[in-house]
Amino acid sequence: MKKLLIVILIALGLNLSAQNYIEHKIKKGETIESVAKKYLVTPFDIFALNPDAKSDFKPNTILIIPNSKIKNEPINEESKELIGYKTHKVKRKETLYGLSKKYGISEDEIKKANRFLYSENLKKGDKIRIPRYKTFISKVSLKNTVKKYKVQPKEGKWRIAYKFGITVEELEALNPNMKPILQPGDELNVPNIEDKDEKLVEDQYNYYEVLPKEGFYRLKIKTGLTQEELEDLNPELKESGLKAGMVLKIPASADATSGLLDVETTNLESKIKNFKVKKLALMLPYRLHRIDVDSVEEAKEEIKNDKLLSAVLDFHVGVRMALDSAKQLGISTDLKVFDTERQPSTVSKILSDNDFSDYDAVIGPMEELCFDRVASGLKRDRVPVIAALNKPKEVYANVFQTLPEDKLLQKAMIDFVKADSLKSKVVIITDQTHKAKSEMLKKEFATASQIYSQKDKKTGKDAHFIYPVQLENVFKPGKTIVFLETNNGAFASSVISMLNAYIVDSTEIVLVTLDRNKAFEGKDIDNNNLSNLKFHYPSVHKDFDEHKSNSFVKAYKKEFGVSPSKYVARGFDITLDILLRLATEDNLYEASKDIIETEYIQNKFRYNKSLFGGYVNEAVYIVKFNNLRIVEAN
Repeated sequence: MKKLLIVILIALGLNLSAQNYIEHKIKKGETIESVAKKYLVTPFDIFALNPDAKSDFKPNTILIIPNSKIKNEPINEESKELIGYKTHKVKRKETLYGLSKKYGISEDEIKKANRFLYSENLKKGDKIRIPRYKTFISKVSLKNTVKKYKVQPKEGKWRIAYKFGITVEELEALNPNMKPILQPGDELNVPNIEDKDEKLVEDQYNYYEVLPKEGFYRLKIKTGLTQEELEDLNPELKESGLKAGMVLKIPASADATSGLLDVETTNLESKIKNFKVKKLALMLPYRLHRIDVDSVEEAKEEIKNDKLLSAVLDFHVGVRMALDSAKQLGISTDLKVFDTERQPSTVSKILSDNDFSDYDAVIGPMEELCFDRVASGLKRDRVPVIAALNKPKEVYANVFQTLPEDKLLQKAMIDFVKADSLKSKVVIITDQTHKAKSEMLKKEFATASQIYSQKDKKTGKDAHFIYPVQLENVFKPGKTIVFLETNNGAFASSVISMLNAYIVDSTEIVLVTLDRNKAFEGKDIDNNNLSNLKFHYPSVHKDFDEHKSNSFVKAYKKEFGVSPSKYVARGFDITLDILLRLATEDNLYEASKDIIETEYIQNKFRYNKSLFGGYVNEAVYIVKFNNLRIVEAN
């Protein structure tokens, strides 16, 4: 194959002289990455000229190596050595940023010299150490293979990696202190290639990093693009094929959640092979400093009145029960519990006082700012951080978001209704606030009837009611599905009562909503009416069936005398899922492919790596009211 390629290249008049190409004989122990690094090219460059090497990379094979596009001219490089410290007494209004500019050092260098600044703010009167450095200038050539690049507006890591023909992982290796979210003006190290060799980054496109073992079929499910469409946008694919870490250009309209997969539930218990002790951290806002643990009565009263503490303790019990269940399967766990006190400063101190680099996963914290601080702080060590009870502000590459996105829940409900072959009609009822949602549903169901709430004739504001006449002649014999979208409890109660009155003889009405909020849970809502209307909605969890045998529920009732809350079940489900996944692979990333769907007491999990971030759970339920019980819809 290689000889044929050389002949073709010569026949086309391409000069394979030593000036443009060199030959390399593979030595024992060498990898495609080590060879590429030696000659300052990428593995993709080598595979393009040596397609056989993809499947037959072995010692003594001759590779054709193209000349590197990277410049390697000697330059002056500045380095510095710590020679001592200067004491500085903090004055009023002085900041770390101002001091870093004043002394010509970074904020991080000041913090390293004054460790207390990781958890406390700078205060007037503080005496801090300012590092002093001696600067050296030396001539280097090898390190000139990189150059400085200023981040442009709208540029993220994926775009920059694509622009310079490297993977995101390689970009991160070049910039170990790179911020999780890049800002215009940030300086990065990038390959020192000629300007003409930089790939054009176009605003009308997005950029996607190929995952390990990801093929064209999986990309089609994620992005909706065929292999031919991807190759048209990325011509290099025709030569090199898909490689983990490659950055592909895709249309801005491509949606990673465009395909809701129909995946069978995976039994991880039958796949256990990794019996190493699993190291977990649990970070929750216990706020124990507010409780007098010496007074049992006071502690009981605090738990009874503090809803947050009650939820946290329930979740904690679920975690402990999951550890016991995992132990029965031969999975041992080293769990360390931290009280975040619901304070970012406490979280910063936890991070600075502990080494989490060898942890298999961290569960929590619950608060957005605290969670963000942990996730960004552990990102460099690739420690998975689990958002168990919250949706994080930023889904970093090491974040596992267990709560599905709202748009995914809505899509699941819409797809469920579309799949109902027995429906004869769709009706959309909304208040004035939800008109946009009504129009969105109208696009999905073109023949649907739309009904809106009335406005107050004097003020023009939403009066949150509909006239009975608006429902006349709407319902015919057969099955009619009614979407009701509102946040107003009185409006929901009124419409539900009116719809219930129209259920007669052969007229079946099924009530659904894209968002079951508090409007559907108020005191004026009659659950009998919801059961009559077979009320359907999307949910992140289902209720466990008390009539079926369940060892978890039995064990909880035996110990506490009551049924477990949804927080107990969630703590159990999330923790057991993490431990089982870790027991089937070397790490949580490898155990979270989107073909793996797991289900436990009330929750199920199928993670999909988002186009530009971490892992988001895409497993959702459609549940319904049935004889005053909430059950999973078929």
